[in-house]
Amino acid sequence: MSKAFTKDTNGDEDDGIEAGTAPVPVKNYMTPQGFTALQAELRQLMRVERPKIVEIVSWAASNGDRSENGDYIYGKKRLREIDKRVHYLTKRIETAEVVDPKNQKNRDQVFFGATVTYVRDDNVERTVTLVGVDEADLAKGKISWISPIAKALLKARVGDAVEVKTPAGAETLEVLKIRYKDE
Repeated sequence: MSKAFTKDTNGDEDDGIEAGTAPVPVKNYMTPQGFTALQAELRQLMRVERPKIVEIVSWAASNGDRSENGDYIYGKKRLREIDKRVHYLTKRIETAEVVDPKNQKNRDQVFFGATVTYVRDDNVERTVTLVGVDEADLAKGKISWISPIAKALLKARVGDAVEVKTPAGAETLEVLKIRYKDE
């Protein structure tokens, strides 16, 4: 078959999943801080960035030939990116189930929103907070509640040893401390 009749994808198609994220879980748990951050990003895009780009595209379009007009071409591309992100954020906000960790009554077990300190097999101690998919940021110690480590830690208590499957094989984590922020 000729290549002319095959579909060549360049990643611009909307597959319903934001690039770089895991498939959307059944529940879209989110901390109040994460929910507020998504709302703020949506407001910024809709009230500041998008109107600015629309203005640039309108100005560029009025200059005539659009085929070689860099401002117009870049502006239209940026508008598509913004619209895609706005669509994604709107869906995530609509489906969000905000769970406030400070309302957790059973504080001796690991649940959504817990900050957990654990030690690995190699005696490396780590502290992570279980947050929503959209809030995960490993550099800040925030891991998604659907990540393998979080799933292994869920419902564990201080002193429990849990096993997590990693690409390098099974690893044991011992829970040292559990806390829920009262922010």
